[in-house]
Amino acid sequence: MVKEAIVMEPKDNVATVIEDVEQGTSIQVNIGGKTKSIKVKQKIPFGHKFAIIKIPKGEKVIKYGEVIGLASQPIDEGEHVHVHNVESVYSKELVQERREKK
Repeated sequence: MVKEAIVMEPKDNVATVIEDVEQGTSIQVNIGGKTKSIKVKQKIPFGHKFAIIKIPKGEKVIKYGEVIGLASQPIDEGEHVHVHNVESVYSKELVQERREKK
């Protein structure tokens, strides 16, 4: 059985799994009308993300066509994308806002 994941927008660099996926599983993703097969490097829990391209440290992580964070370390294609390797841009903005108000 072929495993699939959802890519919300063609400019996204992550896909979301629609079921638990074991390490080493090949997943089919549709990116802007083109199908790509990606082998995941770790177990990916339902609803979590994995990189569909390499994402360098400091680069934007994009889902829904929007920036959801910055890579806190290099993220390889097929690697689980979550709080361990993504830094929220929103928390940085809030901290900066609070500093400016003081």
